[in-house]
Amino acid sequence: MHIAILTFEGYNELDSLIALGVLNRIKTDGWRVTIATPGPKVTSMNGVVVEQMSTLEEACAADAVIVGSGIATREVVEDPAIMSVLRRLDPSRQLIAAQCSGALVLARLGLLSDIPACTDLTTKPWVIAAGVEVLNQPFYAKDNIATAGGCLASHYLAAWIIARLEGNEAAESALHYVAPVGEKEEYIERAWRNITPYLPAAAPALA
Repeated sequence: MHIAILTFEGYNELDSLIALGVLNRIKTDGWRVTIATPGPKVTSMNGVVVEQMSTLEEACAADAVIVGSGIATREVVEDPAIMSVLRRLDPSRQLIAAQCSGALVLARLGLLSDIPACTDLTTKPWVIAAGVEVLNQPFYAKDNIATAGGCLASHYLAAWIIARLEGNEAAESALHYVAPVGEKEEYIERAWRNITPYLPAAAPALA
């Protein structure tokens, strides 16, 4: 399984790197999590430089994709080279998730035409302007598309992806590892309260 986290110039470290850390709690053979970037390196909104682990083209063929957030997302959606590649994203064959302003990318790709979204408060008016209903909650998913609003909701996206690809027990184990000591049960209960309504009732694996 390849899970790609789309990470652009000006990215938010919490959005990309928390998801990276939670997803990498899965240690099964073939499980691979990458930072997918448009070029060899990107610099975060606070100056943290990360190197490309996979290309946008490779991300479009991944089993699951998280569209990360950042301060330059409006520039990203106006970049024809980037958007032409991302039009290969296909929820019929892969899980697609968006963190905060990543919802704007999905909106501009037409992937939220009949799906409400969660996003951060700064991005909310831009997503609404793109014709998408914005929910006042941290997480929402329909079928193979999920969105989360607020940097510290990124673990919800990661847990949703793990639950879909590896099962609920694997997702709970990953959450338990990262949850604060003394608050693990409370932390996990809150996460499941937000995620469970949007998981398939039957087998969790992606068809």
